[in-house]
Order: sequence, then C-alpha cells, then structure tokens
Amino acid sequence: MRDSDRDPEGEPLTPELDAEAGLRPQALDEFVGQSELKEHLQIVLEAARKRGQSVDHLLFAGPPGLGKTTLAGIIATEMGVQLHVTSGPALERAGDLAAILTKLEDGDVLFIDEIHRLSRAVEEILYPAMEDFQLDIIVGKGPAASSIRLTMPPFTLVGATTRTGMITGPLRDRFGLVARLDYYDTDELRMIVERAAGIFEIDIDTDGAQQIARRSRGTPRIANRLLRRVRDFAEVRADGAITADVASEGLALFGVDDRGLDKVDRAILTNLCKQFGGGPVGLSTLAISVGEQPETVEDVYEPFLITQGMIARTPRGRIALAAAYEHIGMRPPAADRSEQRLFDA
Repeated sequence: MRDSDRDPEGEPLTPELDAEAGLRPQALDEFVGQSELKEHLQIVLEAARKRGQSVDHLLFAGPPGLGKTTLAGIIATEMGVQLHVTSGPALERAGDLAAILTKLEDGDVLFIDEIHRLSRAVEEILYPAMEDFQLDIIVGKGPAASSIRLTMPPFTLVGATTRTGMITGPLRDRFGLVARLDYYDTDELRMIVERAAGIFEIDIDTDGAQQIARRSRGTPRIANRLLRRVRDFAEVRADGAITADVASEGLALFGVDDRGLDKVDRAILTNLCKQFGGGPVGLSTLAISVGEQPETVEDVYEPFLITQGMIARTPRGRIALAAAYEHIGMRPPAADRSEQRLFDA
C-alpha cells in the first residue's frame, strides 16, 4: 500500500477519506486560494529546482481543513519526489521517527500533521535530522549503550499545526518558511465546489455552488463535505441537479443554516445567551452544557463563531456579542438597557 493510500495516522483510507483525497489538486496552479502563500511557494520551489537541492523545511499553521496536507502533496509532486505521511500523535517513541527517517530518499518530503503534539524525545531526534541530516541511534542499554550517528540524504520536512503556540521555539526556528493559511472567501469556495462537482460528475449550477460556498465556514473540506450531502439530497428528493433552491433545502435538512452554523454552533450560542445570560462563562462549563469536549469547542467551533463576530474570548471567559443574540432571534441586552434608561428618563 502506498503512502497516498493512508491517512495522516497511517491507517487505510475509508471511502469518504479516499473521496476527499481524490479531490486534492496535484499542482500549485490548480490550488485555489491562499494567493500570497502560493507565490511564496512558487519562488521557494523554483529556487530549489534551479539549485538541484531539496526544498527548505516548511511549517503550515491554521485551522483544520484549509489545505495543509494538500500543499505537502503538491510540494512533493512539483519536486518529483515521494511523499511520506505521518502525524505527531502516531510518533510515540524516538524509534518510530527513526524508522521513517531511515526510509527517506534524496529530496523526499516528510509530512508530519499535528506536529505540535510530538513528544520531547521524538523532537530531540528531529533536530539534528533537520539541521545536519544526521540521525543519532542508541545501540544497547545501560553502561554498554553507545550512540551511532547515521548520515541521511537531504529531505524536506513539512509540518502542519493547528496550534502554533504549542510548538517549541527550537523546533519552530528550524523551519525555513513558517506560513499561516487563512479562511477562504465565498468566491474561492465556489470555485472549489465547482471543481469538485466536475470530478464527481455532479450537475450543479453557479447559484447552487454559491449556496454551498456561503455555508462552508471558509473551509474547503467542509465545502466538499456539504457538496456530497447536497448531492445525496438532490438524487433522492429532486431530479439530481443542484440549484440554489435544492442546495438551500438540502443544507437546511442537514441542519446547516444560512450562516454555515450547525446544531452544535447554535447550541453554543443558545446556551451562552439564555442559560448563562451572555457570559462571561468558562470554556469547560460551556463545553459541558453542549455535550462536547473543551478542546473540540475551542478548536472546531469557537474560531468560526469568533470570526463571525458572535462570541468573544475574554480573561474572565466567553461572552456573547450582539450578532449571537440576533442569530438566535433574541434582543441583545444592550438594547434592553438603553430602552430602560430612556424610559426612566
């Protein structure tokens, strides 16, 4: 089985993940969005090709689903080398990383997803490998133990993280380019939806693609997932073609509203506004109230709600903003207080 047939954890791809992998662009010109980062990568890749060297180590940061894994595959394809995929949690011991490093050939790309979750022991092995392409292996135990240093062929490490702040300074400083991926705008997502529809041979018009793009939370992975669900709806409840009306009805059926919020998003806003009076409320308390883990609320749901101006993080906890009250059909407290002051006057 090839590395491309496995997910970042090293497990065989499920049909759903396999379909997602089939949507990944193979060349930088096919990649939609992230124009500034694409320009940087074009320069870096072209310079490396002219020198006949491997690409410098790269670190991609940003929320999940924005294309970090896809970019790693594009870099390997553009350089004509093999891509090796793993993840931080999968590398539990130093020997796990050493086994992967010893398989690398000249110029290969090693992609480590969630690199901020590497253990300290594994990270220490990575330092000389990144800087000097040397691998230190301990042979034996106790007083008879000895260290053997192996020389490796030059390779490119591409790291991906959703939490830049959790990466240690020494590791971050060893990357030649640190870039952050931004959320996509609606037009970019519409282009991604139309491209995916062409690959899946789905009949969709521009307005239908626009409806899906508007509700995709600025994330290509979500756009592709919603496209598949709307395709199912169109095949069962319509004539198979996706129009604006069909997309709206299908997304509403699956609980995605016109702002892209799902059931959990709305539960967060409802509990924050009604149960906790708009806050401030702690993350753990808010997560328990909606039946989710605090890490899930913080990493998956909060970023989008914050970018939409619905909630805010403060030193005392999370608070609801006026847009949150309006979205769930409530009047913001500030308006009530203003009317009360006017009435008292």
